[in-house]
Amino acid sequence: MSLDRDNPDKPRDEQPTPESMAAEWATMPAAVEEDGEQEGGTDRLMSQDEIDTMLGFSSGEDSASRNGIQAIVDSGSVAYERLPMLEIIFERLVRLLSTSLRNFFTDNVEVTLESIRSVRFGDYINSISQPAMLSVFRAEEWDNFGLVTIESALIYSVLDTMFGGKRGQPAPRIDGRPFTSIEIRMVRRVIELVLGDAQAAFRPLSPVAFTLDRVESNPRFVSISRPANAAIRVELKFDMEGRGGSLHILLPYATIEPIRELLLESFMGEKLGRDPIWENHLATEVWQAGVDVTCVLHETRMPLKRVMKLEIGDTLMFDARPDSTVSLRCGDFIVTEGRIGRVDGKIAVQVVSPLRRSKTTLAAFDSLASHLGATN
Repeated sequence: MSLDRDNPDKPRDEQPTPESMAAEWATMPAAVEEDGEQEGGTDRLMSQDEIDTMLGFSSGEDSASRNGIQAIVDSGSVAYERLPMLEIIFERLVRLLSTSLRNFFTDNVEVTLESIRSVRFGDYINSISQPAMLSVFRAEEWDNFGLVTIESALIYSVLDTMFGGKRGQPAPRIDGRPFTSIEIRMVRRVIELVLGDAQAAFRPLSPVAFTLDRVESNPRFVSISRPANAAIRVELKFDMEGRGGSLHILLPYATIEPIRELLLESFMGEKLGRDPIWENHLATEVWQAGVDVTCVLHETRMPLKRVMKLEIGDTLMFDARPDSTVSLRCGDFIVTEGRIGRVDGKIAVQVVSPLRRSKTTLAAFDSLASHLGATN
C-alpha cells in the first residue's frame, strides 16, 4: 500500500472514484459563485446568451450585424453592397420572370426578390434542406459555374400546377423518395426558363450565355467552388395563388470577377462626363502643332570597322540615281515618299505616294477631323 503525494495520510488505494470526482466537479461552480459574492462579486459565470453574444452567434441577428469572433470570421466575405449593379440586374430578372412564368404556366405567378447576401459556399451547401433540386449551370463567356437551387415546396408547387392541380390548395408533399425522371424533366424546363431570363437580364451589362450543365439532388455532388470561397446568394420568392416556394441563385465571386468593374457602376453605362469645349480646343491645337519632317535621300549600311577608319577626304558612294524616290520621315515613322527637285531656286520634294497612317493613329486623326468638321 502506497501513500498519496498530496495527502500523505491517505492511502492511494482509497483514492476517489470517477463518479465521486464528477460529483465534486458538479458542486464547484456553486462554490465558486458563493466565493465570488463573498469577495465582492468580481467572479461570476457567463450565461449562454452572453457567450453567444461574445462569439457573435446570437439568434435572430442578421449576418450584416454580427459582431465578436463571428464578425472577424465573416470579414473576408464580399458584401453585395459593394456591387450595386447586382441589385439592378436581379430586379430586372424579377420583371422578366413574372412575364415568362405567367406565359409558361398560363396562371398568375408573382415573383419577388427576397434578399441578396454574401455567403460562404460551404456554409450555403450545408444549409440546404432536403429534398431539393440543385442545378449547376455554366457561364460561357465568364468561363465559370453557378448554381440554381429549388426548394421542395416550390418543386411540388410547380409539378402540381403543371399537372393541373386545384388553385388555392397547398401542393401535396411526398417525402422519403427521390425525384423521378419525369419530375426532374419538368422542373428542368423551369430552370432553363430562369436561366434564359437571367441571361437577358445580364445582356445590357455584359452579354453572357448560361448553359445548364447538370441537375443534382445531393449537395455533396455540387463542387463548383471551394467551401471557404465567397459567393453571392440571391433568393427569389414564387407565389402561385397560395402555392409556391423559394429559388436561390448562387454566383461564386470567382464567376463574376470578369465583370467586377461593371458591377461597381451605379447605373448601366456609367462613364465620366465629357467636356466638348476642351475636346474642340485640344483638336484645334493638335492640328496646328508643328512637327519636323526629314527628307532622307538614301541610306546605306557599313561595318563599324570601316566607319572607324573614315578620314577627311574619303568618299561614300550611294546607290541612288537622280530619279530615285526619297522618303519623308517624322521621327522614326515614314510619312510618304517623293522625288527631289528644284522650284524657284529652292530645293523641293514632290509627293508621289499617299500618306501612310498607322493603325493606332488612324482612329485619332479621324476623331480629330470629325471634331474640327463639327466646329467649322
